[in-house]
Formats: sequence, C-alpha cells, structure tokens
Amino acid sequence: MQLGACRRHAGCVTARPDSGPARDATARVLVRAAGEAVQAVGGFAGGIYLRSGSTGLLLLAVLTGLPGSLYRPWWRMHVNRPFPVAEAYRSGRSVHLPDADEAMRRFPQLMAGLPFPFGSLYEPVGAGQDRFGVLFVLRPATPGLGVGSAEGKRLQAVAEGLAAELAELEAAGEPVSWCGDPVMVPSPGRAHGAREALDRLTQAVVSVDRGGRIRHVNAAACRLGMGGPELRGRVLWEALPWLGHPAYEDHFRAVFMSGGPVHFAALRGRQASGEWVSVDLYPADDGVTVVIGTAAGQPASAPESAVRPGPGPAAAADRAPALYRPVALAIALTEAVTARQVSAVVTQELLPAFGGRQLAIYLLTERHLYLAWETGFPQGFLDRFDGVGLDARLPGVETLTTGRPMFFESMEHLAAAYPGIPLDAHVGARAFLPLIASGRPVGSCILGFDAPRGFSPEERTVLTALAGLIAQALERARQYDSEAALARGLQSALLPHRLPVRENVVTVGRYLPGTVGMDVGGDWYDVIETGTGLLALVIGDVQGHGVAAAATMGQLRSAVRAFALSGNAPQDVVAGTNRLLIDLDPGQFASCCYVALDPDSGRALAVRAGHPQPLLRHPDGRTEVLELPGGVVLGVDADAVYPVTQLQLEEGAVFALYTDGLVEKPGTDFDVGVDRLRSALAAARPSPLAETAARLVAEAGSSVERPDDIALLLAARTAGDGAAAAAAAAAE
Repeated sequence: MQLGACRRHAGCVTARPDSGPARDATARVLVRAAGEAVQAVGGFAGGIYLRSGSTGLLLLAVLTGLPGSLYRPWWRMHVNRPFPVAEAYRSGRSVHLPDADEAMRRFPQLMAGLPFPFGSLYEPVGAGQDRFGVLFVLRPATPGLGVGSAEGKRLQAVAEGLAAELAELEAAGEPVSWCGDPVMVPSPGRAHGAREALDRLTQAVVSVDRGGRIRHVNAAACRLGMGGPELRGRVLWEALPWLGHPAYEDHFRAVFMSGGPVHFAALRGRQASGEWVSVDLYPADDGVTVVIGTAAGQPASAPESAVRPGPGPAAAADRAPALYRPVALAIALTEAVTARQVSAVVTQELLPAFGGRQLAIYLLTERHLYLAWETGFPQGFLDRFDGVGLDARLPGVETLTTGRPMFFESMEHLAAAYPGIPLDAHVGARAFLPLIASGRPVGSCILGFDAPRGFSPEERTVLTALAGLIAQALERARQYDSEAALARGLQSALLPHRLPVRENVVTVGRYLPGTVGMDVGGDWYDVIETGTGLLALVIGDVQGHGVAAAATMGQLRSAVRAFALSGNAPQDVVAGTNRLLIDLDPGQFASCCYVALDPDSGRALAVRAGHPQPLLRHPDGRTEVLELPGGVVLGVDADAVYPVTQLQLEEGAVFALYTDGLVEKPGTDFDVGVDRLRSALAAARPSPLAETAARLVAEAGSSVERPDDIALLLAARTAGDGAAAAAAAAAE
C-alpha cells in the first residue's frame, strides 16, 4: 500500500537519511526509547507514534520487532478513530490490553485487522500540556492476568523520560513532529548453529529476523533457485516476491504476532508455469524459520487472487490487505450518523486501504448529482460537475444509472472511453462506484490514484460491496439529517429567545448541542419573572437525546413556568414538576436546579433535584462549588422532598448554573471537570458576563466529538442601574 510522498512542513522530522541533524537527533532518541520500552515489559515488538504536520494525524515514527511492510495500514492513525493509540493520545491515559478478548471488547476495529492473540500496552508521551505522541509495546497475551502495576510503571517511566528528551529538543528550536515513513529498527541477532544439519535437508529453510530480513538460507533453498549469500540482509518479500502476494500477508502477520506456527500453500513463480509449495512458519523470540516444501498440486483452499490475478502493474499500492480495511470501514460506518461523518470515515479507512489519494462523493437529489464531499482533487476542479443531470455522459453519472462499477487502470483509458472529458491529471487511475441502497440510487463515489494500477477481481468485488455499505450509511444519514432538523427546530422553539431585563441583575444563557448522536437533547435554561417579584433562575437536563427528549424538555419548562408564575415556593415548584413528569410517564427522568433570587437584596432560595452543584464567584474572585442538599431526579418518586438552601449574592458576585455536558469528558473524573470549570470562572473576572459565558463554553464546545449537550446560565449582581448591561447581555 503506497501512502504517497510527504508534504513537507517546517520543523518536520523525516525518515530520509539526508534530512539532517534534527532528524538524526530525534530518531536516536525514539529508537532508544522504543528498545527500552520493549525490554521493560517483556515485549516482542514496539514503536512510537508522533504527531504530524496534519492536524489530528499521528504517524508511526519508529517500529522494532515487526516487518514494517506488513503493517503499512497502521502507519497513519487519526486521533479521533476508535483505536488504542488514538485513545491514549486523546485522553492522556495509559491503555493496557492483556489479551485478544479485552482488545475485541474495547477496540473491535483493531482486532478486525489483527485477529491474533497478543497483548499490547500504549503510553501517551507528553510534557505538561504538550503531547508528542504514543509509545506502544506488543507482547504475548496473558489471558485473565491483566497488566501488572510494576510493568505499567516501568513503561510509564520510559515514556516520561522520552517526553523530557523531546521537550528539550523542542526547547532547542527543533519542533517535534514526523512525516514520511517510519524508521525500521533491526532486531538483535543470535548465533545460529547446526547449519550443516540444515544443509542436509531436502526442504528449503530460510531464517529471518523479526524485521523480516533474511539471516540464513540452507543448501536446499539455493538448489531450488532461491538464491544464496546474496539474499542475506534482504527483506524476505523483496527477495522472494512470490511470497509477498497479498493473499499471504495475513499468515505472516499471524506468525509475527501470535507466537504459534502457521502453515499455508503458496504458488511459486508465474501462474502459468509456477508450482505449488507448502510453507511452514515457526516463530521464536528472535525471528521466524520459513520451511518450504513441495505440494501435491493446487490445494483446494488456494486463494483465487493467487491463481488468477487481475490485470495491471503489481505496484505496492495494489497490495492492499484483502480484509482489514474493508472490515474496519464497515465497523466505522455503523458509528457515523451524518453524511459528513460517513464521508470522513470513507476518507480515513477506504483511501489508505487501496492506496488512493482522491475521493469524491456525489449525492442524488431530484435527478441531479450534487458534490457532497471531496479530498485530494485540485481546488475547484469538481465544481464543473456539481449539479449535473442523469442524462450527462459522465462516468460518475453512468455508474449510477447502470448500477455498474467502472474501473480505469490509467487516465489514458478514461480519456479514450470518454473523449473530451476534463481530467485533473494525465497520470493515474480511477474507480467509479455506484452508491445504491436497497435498490434505491443514492449517489456515486469516485476513487483516484496517482499512478496507473490494476484492479484484481478481489479488489473489484470488495470495492463494489463497500460501495453498498457506504450507500446504506449515507441513506441512514439522510434520514438522520431530516430528524435532526426537526428536533433542532423543536428545541429552538422551546428555548427562550430573550431573557428578562431587571435592575441589579444581569443574566446570560448559552446552549450548544452535542456533536454525537441526534445532535439535540433535553438540556434547557430559563429566567422567569415570578408573581411575587422574584427572578427564578432555572436549568435542567432531560435524560437522552432526540425529539422525545426535546419534547419532554418543553413540557417541563412550561410546567416550571406555570408553577413559578403562580407564586409557588421554590420547593413546591420542583415538587409539582416532579409529580407532573410522573403523571406524563414519558419513560424519562430529568435533573433540575431552581433558584428564586431577589434582585434588590441578593437573597436567594435554591432547590436542587439531582443536578450538578452550582458555582458562586464572590466579588473578590474567590470561586466555590456550592454544596446544596438536594432530592432525587424528577420523574422517579412522587413523594420526593426537595430541601431549600438560603444563599446571598453580593454586588459583583456571579452565580453559575450548568448541565453536565459542560464538565464531563470521556476518561476524566466528573469532579475534575467541575473543578476545571470553577477555575475558569475564577479566572474570567472582571470580564463582561457575555464574554465570561463564551469563555466557559469555548473549551467544551471545541471538542471534536462532544457526546452531550451543554447548557449554561450565568447571573450577576450589579451595582446601581444594571438595566443597560442586562439588555446588552440579553441581546448577545
């Protein structure tokens, strides 16, 4: 699989030997750390991922103990994908997987491509807030035993030492990042005896190290024309290309990772005149012994691609793994719910699998194809095809109208089939795939390649099948978009469009929908002028997401307003809303915090129903988490009692109510998030309230995938005439 040339950027450390002292210094540090990590936990392989010049992309910088060519699909890692390397980088926490069962439970996409029994440990590498990458080690599986704390501490110590050295390099003016291919570190060799005995065998025996390099071949291998001394030091699959067929890659991955012997049949030589041989692989700590014998004709289990390969050049890009990326794509598509997420998954999983560099997805709307996603094409090139009708003679149209995928092994073939068609390049190959879901046309997908290439029968079959999966995901995303638009409209109508303006009090509310799932939920806030002259500050959170949660939220907001406008005491407002929710029986519960504030005196009465504790910033900047006693969430117990707490808001004080989406982060303790919010509120003084609200939601709102909604309500006591400030805050 060809990943293409590196796009240079300032400070990039490359894998090329002529890249200068910066690369050499960093590479030496990385290589040493990888070796120390493998030794520290008894591993057989390991390496280091470093951040790259592309936002959100990690690149494999160093690999030891495994043949690098077998693991090309994992050289690039997006930080938002569900893989252990990405999780360790995102969370800043260790990830330990003792065996395949634990790995399958937590990271099914990893095991889809590497379904072997092995253990693995991943340690983030960072100094303070600066995160450089991830250190990882592969080792034999330990089912049921887990990873010992001593081993975890040893690996963490190596990661901390590496982080300190990288920080020193960065402080010296060498930005630490990576581009290009990883550095492959050879495994230490051992003396091999009994060579005379091996030379007496009639079977060919080849010894390779854990990097796939040949150390020794016996006399039988030489007699079979597999070479001799000139093979030593070469990578097995380069020296014996017939063993490098993609049909056999999984067998070699298995022997290097599982620790058990592997046996399979292979076709040696050309298809017409080649002979079938048996291949036995026997692993050890320092390498693998390859035994090649004769086979009695073509075995029944022979891979079709080895018997009848597709036409075209056998470039590295043609050697995509037959199973890993398609399965990973299928798993990832189940998690994508918007058209943009589907397109991003296809870019991250499908393109690397087949060595592609360009992708375009068109969606069908009223007999016209509209460009929904593109990457890799010259800017503006595809605009001329946006909105074309189904009567246009274009490959992207005809693949959909005929339902037949179209493969062009070179741009010359494409130009000959469609004379006069605009081309974005003169060299390359293209695949046009129909996107059809349950017999309904959805659109078309274009894959582009930088160099001419053939498409084997297996590749054509896999790409056609994947196009069906992509179409199903896009069709599901369309339905989601319609439902989400309805839910967003419903929620927008239910949330307050303007907060009341009162003397001595400024209020500001903010709401952000979650970015995962329905993109809308049951969080709400409100400010109510009660019948007794008090100002009610309300915030709540209905369990779940979607139209049902938004509808329940609307009912609860109306109930709270009705009880408050009737002059009820705070505890009666919350208790009455609780009984109403139980009577409605929507199958949901909700949390709520209700505060009745006297704008003139600053006295307040607060009631809490299972909601996060509010914050209070005093005029001197001291900010505390209020420990309010509370009752159970709404909708559970009709007889629940909700205690009342008296508070005093001085002039210059700021009161903060929020929902858990503002403080919760995956892998982080809830109290840590609350304390982070408290610190941010303390640091925001003496900013205008609207600016303070923007700062508080900025960090959580910038999350790539925020699983929950965010609601925030701030109230500040002002000195004298605060109407103008309140009006300005309400208008923002």
